[in-house]
Amino acid sequence: MNGRVFLIGAGPGDPGMLTLRGAELLRQADVVLYDGLCNPALLQHATNAEHICVGKHGQSRIWKQGEIIEEMLQHAGAGRRVARLKGGDPAVFARTAEEVAALQQAGIPMEVVPGITTALAAGSFAGIPVTHRGLASAVALITGHEEPGKAQSALDWDALARFPGTLVVYMGVTTARSWTGALLSAGKSADTPAAIIRRCTLPDQQVIRCRLDEIADQLTPATQLRPPVIVIIGPVTELADAVHWAQSRPLLGQTVLVTRPADQAETLADPLRQLGAQVLVQPVIEIQPLDDWTTVDTTIETLSNFDLIVFCSRNGVQSFCNRILAIGNDLRCMGNLEIAAVGEKTADSLSEFHLRADIVPPDFRAESLAESLTGKVQDKNVLIIRASRGRDELSPALQQAGANVTQLVTYQHLDVCQADPTIIELAQAEKIDWITLTSRVSATNAFTLFGDAMKKMKIATLSPVTSDRVKEIGLQVTTEADPYTIDALIESLRKASS
Repeated sequence: MNGRVFLIGAGPGDPGMLTLRGAELLRQADVVLYDGLCNPALLQHATNAEHICVGKHGQSRIWKQGEIIEEMLQHAGAGRRVARLKGGDPAVFARTAEEVAALQQAGIPMEVVPGITTALAAGSFAGIPVTHRGLASAVALITGHEEPGKAQSALDWDALARFPGTLVVYMGVTTARSWTGALLSAGKSADTPAAIIRRCTLPDQQVIRCRLDEIADQLTPATQLRPPVIVIIGPVTELADAVHWAQSRPLLGQTVLVTRPADQAETLADPLRQLGAQVLVQPVIEIQPLDDWTTVDTTIETLSNFDLIVFCSRNGVQSFCNRILAIGNDLRCMGNLEIAAVGEKTADSLSEFHLRADIVPPDFRAESLAESLTGKVQDKNVLIIRASRGRDELSPALQQAGANVTQLVTYQHLDVCQADPTIIELAQAEKIDWITLTSRVSATNAFTLFGDAMKKMKIATLSPVTSDRVKEIGLQVTTEADPYTIDALIESLRKASS
């Protein structure tokens, strides 16, 4: 039995706030039990695991603590590695002690991984340090939602009202009138500065500045500000205007839909998040291995018959080189071949296998690659590594230049037939500002999934080829990358949003 449990702090919301150890253990997990407050983007670290949401406010039933523990024990008892992903830090109002006790009683090995709790993240992302040399030398973390059924509160409100530092209230939305009233009754000054922070570290973070006696009105009714929310009380909240870098990011307030395949989406999504965007990821194309490798294997065994090998994508590099290794060969079988790559990123992928591209066109287009090779391929045997579908302008151009061309499909391009219902709903409600499209196929399939809702989105494309397809569909292109790289696509979107 190798079952064990990792209790992992997911941090305050931004997926970049996860610790390296947390990411490492998610990659090892067979099952992830995650809270609704955890950013779903963190699940990218657990691509081989089963994902089980234990409840999200306003969207699904919240599991009882006993149900979560039972599910955790069941999977671990069956020999699985279970990641229990918890918002913030496992040691701060996360009921971790109950889970630890159950695991210890069952004799199941475990590890607890700290996370950044929201009170600490507020200092960086909302400009409110909970301690300050001149204003607060102590901080108290307080629950605004004590365990139901208690005969009396375990909190000493008189002491908290006199506390010489910062008060941070967690889970206090629905009970705001009760706990603010308790502080006021205990003598806390009504004009004590306060700040309400919702979705700290996320692109749609909100910071509301008010007084202690105004908090309840700001939070009532509870639907006015949905969780996650913390309230910070004390003079430090008046420093919020001094540290405002998070509020000045160029894409703040913009919702961007990334349509790249799942294993490539983060290369675009993460930089957009760093610029302040709210990023939605909905692949419109799926990359899958071949069902039958016979032709590829035969070609690998006869590579010595070729003079030049051309890689048209990073996926082609990875699928072909990994197949060479999978059948027990090694990359020396490519030793006598000249290598061409369609672009810089494809060349970078070759370097991961310790291979260097001899030819890379300056503007990362198949047409430019064909021009670079014209005059060099007369009577040469050329092998083109490609996907199961897509434009084929390179092969005819090389054949016209006198090459003997063989095209080899090493991976499948499949359409995603159903989009996330939540993203469909946002698109139809016109709540998506931008959509990014990186190929003709992605443009076509995005329109199949989202239809006329795309007319209300600004469209950013990777190249003129993609733009042409967008226009054929009947849509308008807002901005286009130049040169045709992901970095340039991000920059063009940033400029178009300013």
